[in-house]
Amino acid sequence: STMAWCWLWNNRTVCYASVKGRPFSATSQKSKGPMIGDVDMDLAPANLSVQLKLAIACRKLARDGHCATLAGQITVRHDQETYWTAPLKEGFANVTQSTVIRVNNKMDVVEGNAIPNPGMQFHLWVYKSRPDVKAIVHTHPPFASALSMTGKALAVAHMDASVFYEDCGHLQVWPGVPIADEEGRLISEALEDKRAVLLDNHGFLTVGATLEEAVYLAVLFENAAQMQMIAEATGALKPIQSGPAQVAHDFLLRAPVINGTFNSWAHEILRVCPDVTT
Repeated sequence: STMAWCWLWNNRTVCYASVKGRPFSATSQKSKGPMIGDVDMDLAPANLSVQLKLAIACRKLARDGHCATLAGQITVRHDQETYWTAPLKEGFANVTQSTVIRVNNKMDVVEGNAIPNPGMQFHLWVYKSRPDVKAIVHTHPPFASALSMTGKALAVAHMDASVFYEDCGHLQVWPGVPIADEEGRLISEALEDKRAVLLDNHGFLTVGATLEEAVYLAVLFENAAQMQMIAEATGALKPIQSGPAQVAHDFLLRAPVINGTFNSWAHEILRVCPDVTT
């Protein structure tokens, strides 16, 4: 079967399609618009330091309402022994490039001068069990938190939620504040090999092969939870079909889509929060 998407680029039609899971691209026969490869090149990762990217990610999530308190963490694997993260006292809304710290597996600070959020303890369990994970986001935004109070799983009933199709775990018990090893074990087991997990009575966690991916998924998770809560208030959800859901999942998780989206957020944050670079 074939799935295709077309959009306008400078008043020209660009198409992207997938046949039996193999993507290809083509432009309209009457168009001289860019091929998908041209679009990919235009959406390359931003040439920013990991500290600045992490600070930008914190500001983005803060502006989106993910962090009303000091709860929530973003971490990025630096190597097999150390991780970048934001200091506890800054929250997400005040993190700057220079305040980002690096900690080791014992949560000792090895670069920078601040105390890490003790909640990142369970991140270490995820990193240990998932060598493929390079970044983790954990927050308690309103709609994901509200969904976590219902005992329901995150529904994939909209195209924008398809990134979580067969890719979201569900921890159906609340083990308490996640600052000990038992909570880390339970959360990492519930995540399994997926990119996200809903944590009942708590919040959610997303992981990625890059910081950009983990943050992209975090934003989409809260958006999906919001859509679900609104839709369920009016009636039963209409699930999307498995075939198109899988194709959309794979397309929306392409690196250029992720990077381009993160770059657009970075441009916004750098414009409205110029102090983030200090």
